[in-house]
This record gives sequence, C-alpha cells and structure tokens, in this order.
Amino acid sequence: MIPISRPDIGPAEEEAVLEVLRSGMLAMGKKTLAFEEAWAAYCGVQHAILMSNGTVALEAILHALGIGPGDEVITVSFSFNATVSAILRVGAAPVLVDVREDDFCMDPALVEAAITPRTKAILPVHLYGLMADMDPLTEIADRHGLRIVEDAAQAHGATYHGKRAGRFGPAMFSLYATKNLMTGEGGFATTDDGEVADRLRLFRNHGMRVRYHHDALGTNFKPTDLAAAIGLAQLTRLDERTATRRANAAYLTEHLAGDYLTPTVPEGRDHVWHQFVMRFPGERQRVIDGLTERGIGTLIYYPVPIHRQAYLQAYVPGAADLDLPVTNRLSDDVLAIPVHPMLSGEDLAAIVAAIREIATPVAPAAAPAAR
Repeated sequence: MIPISRPDIGPAEEEAVLEVLRSGMLAMGKKTLAFEEAWAAYCGVQHAILMSNGTVALEAILHALGIGPGDEVITVSFSFNATVSAILRVGAAPVLVDVREDDFCMDPALVEAAITPRTKAILPVHLYGLMADMDPLTEIADRHGLRIVEDAAQAHGATYHGKRAGRFGPAMFSLYATKNLMTGEGGFATTDDGEVADRLRLFRNHGMRVRYHHDALGTNFKPTDLAAAIGLAQLTRLDERTATRRANAAYLTEHLAGDYLTPTVPEGRDHVWHQFVMRFPGERQRVIDGLTERGIGTLIYYPVPIHRQAYLQAYVPGAADLDLPVTNRLSDDVLAIPVHPMLSGEDLAAIVAAIREIATPVAPAAAPAAR
C-alpha cells in the first residue's frame, strides 16, 4: 500500500518525547518556549505562540485583533472548514469569494467588490503548500486599512517572492499529524506585532501573566512540552523533507503534465507540496477506484466546499447559492495523490503508471489548472 500521507517519526522524535517524560515537566514549559523561538526565527517573524491546535490558533488571532460581532472577514470557501468556523467562533461574519484555477487560492480580483464598511480583515488560504498571490491582496488591504490574516495551515516554509508564509500578517500554522511539520496535534500563531502577541499569550493561558492573576478573559489553548519536543525534532529536518517533497512533485509533474491536469507553480512562489492535487473532470471516482485497487492512497481536499456545508446555512443564509463557480468545479474535480517524503522511486513510478493506465488524457487546451 502506498498511503496518501504518513507521519515521519524517527529516533529523534522518540528520544525527545522520552526526555520530556523523564523530566516530569509535561505541560507547557521550556520545550514550548524553545520551539516558539525556533519557529519564529525560521519564519522570520518576532513572535510565535504555540497552541493546542491550528483551529484555535486562528480563532485566537482573530480575537487578538479585536474582530467580533458586527465585523466581516473576507475569505474563501475552498478550504478546510476551520478557516470559516474560526471567524464564526469570534462572532464575525465570513464573506466568501472565489479562488483562481491556476493556484486554487483567493482571487485578488474579486476582493475589492466584497469590501464593506464592516470589513476588518482579508484571510487568504495558502492551499496545499502554495501561498496565495499576496502582493495584490496586501495592496488592497493597505488601501482600505484592513488586516491580512494568513491561513498557512499547509504552508510551512512556503515563500512568495522570497518572503516566507507568516511575513504578511498574523498567521496560523497547523501542526496536525499529517502536516509537513507536525506535533500530532498543535498549531502556531505568528506575528510581528508585540501587542497582538501579548493578547495571544493571555488568551491562550486563561488571561494570566502571573499564575492565578487573571488580567483578561481568556481560555485554555495551551500546548504540552511533549508536543513541542516532537516539533523541535521535526523542525531540524523540515528543509530536508521539503526538498524531497519538491523532488517527488517534480517527478510527478515531469511524467504527468501535459496529458493530465497537474498543479502548477506561479512565478515567484515556492511550493512546499503538502499535497499534490490533480484534477480529473468527470472521472474522479473512477480514478479513485482504480488507484485504490492498485494499493495507492488518495484523498479529496475538499469534496464539499464550505459554502455548501449544512451548518453554514444557519449563519450565512443563502450561502449554498453563492456564485463561486471555480470553487464548485474544483470540489468536483480535485484529487490528491501521494507526494510525501517517504515515497521510494518505485512508489513514484507505480503512481505514474497507474494514473496513465486509468485516467483519460486531457488536451492542453482543456487544462485550466495549467495556465
């Protein structure tokens, strides 16, 4: 079986966990601080605040920015649900715009028309390991006095014209078990704003700077040193693993592009290939079945876009009928195939051979994802 993903855990992670267990300090402590400092340095930002998962990290960022009831946040529907649920959890309203077919990310050309007097932030999603087109989004945000909040859950180390994810505004990174950098469960909030960082740390820890002295209303989003220890060990090999992902993606692209709808990387952006997502219009299920029969794992990211989720209709009436044609097409077509760093050369060759055996070639003129 060639799985779609697999946690890459080795002796370094095992020893790091044992060290924490033997220390007797399992809750948030020195390992957490060390991991925070290391991730901030890696991203090139001033502050990294480790939390129990990425979803709460995004919620905490919005809370720290003072976004709440009566406010609007512009984001996309083609993402994992947490992007929108975090907005709803702080009482704000998500305003959903479509994505582009070339990068699957927020279409900057649609953002300006979505801005109202209630808009407080633009929340692009760096999907599958590729950053959104940040220059036009930043220009729009600056012109209208809005904050940029990055959903970088899948973009550890990705760059846009040389700037890493997390450098354009407060950002959330997920550390879920299958992410390029993982702690099992966990998430980072990063920022260059010291006041925002202070609010994040307060909110994470019951509003406390000093134990049992609550300076603000907070909650418990704290991580453990067990998670931080795993993350520190993982971080030492992140660049190596990213290089392997890029090599695997290059192989898949070389052997499939032109005949099939493979992902592309716009100029000026470096992809970290959290997922290698192809499109199979009209035959996705047949491809899934054929690959499954051959022992090759696949996954759909995401089969039901957020605007069509049942629960959202109560919060955004008419959401299911929003005019998001690209999002709807992608949700019907996309399929992730294995690209993780533990694939062998034989695995990659088997994946290519299987797709060529099962899937129908698509003429380049019919390939909107390959523009």
